[in-house]
Amino acid sequence: MRIGTDQDSKDISIKIQATNERIQKIIVRTDKINNEQDLEKLELEIQSLTRELGDLIVAQKVQQHIDKDEAFRASAIELSHQFRKMLVNKGRVLVQIRFSGGTVIPLNVVYWARRGSAGKRGKGLYPELYLLGIHDHCTPFLASEVAQAAAALCSFEEARHMIESRGCPLDVKTVRNIAKRFACRARLGQKTEPVIEILRAENLKGRRVVLSSDGGRLRIRTSKRGRRTKKNRSHYSTDWREPKLLIIYVVNDDGRIDKKVLPLIDGTLKGTDALFALLHIYLRSLNLSTVDQILFVADGAHWIWDAIQCARKMLILVGLHCKIIELIDFYHAVQHLHGFAEHKCQWSGKRRKQWVSQQKTLLKSGKTKEVLENLQKATKGSRSKVLQRELMYFVNNRERLAYQEVSAQKLPIGSGAIESAVRRVINLRLKSPCIYWKEETAEEILLLRAYYKSGRWNLLKKMAYEGGLLYAA
Repeated sequence: MRIGTDQDSKDISIKIQATNERIQKIIVRTDKINNEQDLEKLELEIQSLTRELGDLIVAQKVQQHIDKDEAFRASAIELSHQFRKMLVNKGRVLVQIRFSGGTVIPLNVVYWARRGSAGKRGKGLYPELYLLGIHDHCTPFLASEVAQAAAALCSFEEARHMIESRGCPLDVKTVRNIAKRFACRARLGQKTEPVIEILRAENLKGRRVVLSSDGGRLRIRTSKRGRRTKKNRSHYSTDWREPKLLIIYVVNDDGRIDKKVLPLIDGTLKGTDALFALLHIYLRSLNLSTVDQILFVADGAHWIWDAIQCARKMLILVGLHCKIIELIDFYHAVQHLHGFAEHKCQWSGKRRKQWVSQQKTLLKSGKTKEVLENLQKATKGSRSKVLQRELMYFVNNRERLAYQEVSAQKLPIGSGAIESAVRRVINLRLKSPCIYWKEETAEEILLLRAYYKSGRWNLLKKMAYEGGLLYAA
């Protein structure tokens, strides 16, 4: 038995007994409940005590496990030896841990720090806590709740209010740091085998899968060098950036999103190569060998179709032989028809509308060749660069205009799913005239928000738990 552990467990037991006695006194006392204020006061009092009692019981269980499980302690020592810098055992210390009910309780654990710190607590780790998923001095369940509130609500301040209403007072900075680090651990755990197995276990046999991608907009705050303001603040710029988002979902026989299979949404601010990497992870993780069809639908942005071409090559390499269809979003194609017609200055407004309506009908009926001929005919003799550009849009994408074929198979001809995802994930949380993000914070909240809005928070928690040990090392 290690020194001091009995006393720590005994102290927690005393607190459990005292809290339990306070609850018993409430049970036997006679309360007058005359109005809603009296009832609310009683509810708050009981909730506070029951949360505290629950936290104390969990803390006692954790402390006993740390003290008595020899295999667990051996795993903790092994973890400390895997750390990127040489660490030595600095002995036992009390670490204040906040539990899910909001109670802060000290746990007695071993602290490992760098060599040469001469007894001082240098930068190191608590391997026993990390093995239990305890980071940032809070339990994994509490970290998940804080991160989820930060993803779901409109600001870190709103998240702080919600967590505080549950009996867990935290400041805004702590809420932000917990959410950011939770997202970092989740991203690290994304490639681990347990997470891949969860995705691979999803039943996609005979299903039809749709993949789409698009970009959004948000502002990134970048500090400028030079003289500070009178309030000692740095000058900064707020440039617009394009976060790139992808979605993978399943459609049913009617061509609508299958509610039985949750979509996968993810995104990044790190550019096209980073999006390729995410797409690669998901396509290799999902069991696509049994799917019936795969439809790639998006607008005409070159980076999107570059990503899709890479995806097609990767699917071929992994032995996928199902039918793969590429399609330009019909409504984006119509926008380009309108753009073309607007620059035919010699046409009347009525003729423009009639011409666009005619081309739409031809596109939907599968007469792509006629549409191209009409575009070339209308462009002939014109020096307008806009008309030439719009013409080349359809020429370059002529193999992706098979709307009749896709509609006949009851597959979507538009990219409404990714447009909706951009709005819900990016616009309603990250984009605002008065919100400027640091790039790393925006990247992390983008991940949290994407998984929250797709209904896959449990998968994100698994990613964070699996990535916790990698984050510690």
